[in-house]
Amino acid sequence: MLNNLEKLRKKNKISQQDFAQYLGITRQTISSLENGRYNPSILLAIKIARYFGKSVEEIFIYTEEDENYEK
Repeated sequence: MLNNLEKLRKKNKISQQDFAQYLGITRQTISSLENGRYNPSILLAIKIARYFGKSVEEIFIYTEEDENYEK
């Protein structure tokens, strides 16, 4: 799944470590999210969206490729 997480995090000048600590997850999880290697739980996606004042869909981009992955 594509996302704008790294761009938003850097725009808000928050490190991976600080953001992870705020969310209660590891820095490695933030890295995996930003690189598209890990899809967040719905609760984590909502926490991230609320932090940035955006909708989940503005941060995480669901594509046709993602749809094929789930079948």
